[in-house]
Amino acid sequence: MQLRLIRIGLVLAGNALGLLITALLLDKMSMSGLAFVIAVIIFTLLTIVLEPIVSRLAEKYADVLTGGSALIATALALLLTDWISDGLSIDGVGTWILATVLVWLVTAIVGIVLARIFLKSAKK
Repeated sequence: MQLRLIRIGLVLAGNALGLLITALLLDKMSMSGLAFVIAVIIFTLLTIVLEPIVSRLAEKYADVLTGGSALIATALALLLTDWISDGLSIDGVGTWILATVLVWLVTAIVGIVLARIFLKSAKK
């Protein structure tokens, strides 16, 4: 149970940092205050739900897309979070593409680094 809570915390932290860094780097992406927290929670829930679905669909119908399933899930989660929440706004096709890649990249890097730090200490 403790390990599961740590993993959820790591995913939330990684997504928050990914969204925050991306919003700081891209002029046409913005987030605001408390709505940012809600957007991170919505985005995290959507990625948790969408990633396995996209992976299964890619394996079944387009095996070549299997490796990109995390990028596709990130794009879908960003799109849905933008629609559902007032805490995230992305304008322009180029910004959507860059936001997807940057959020995915930062989240992956942060996830790897944080997982190594926190999961090692949790196993001790």
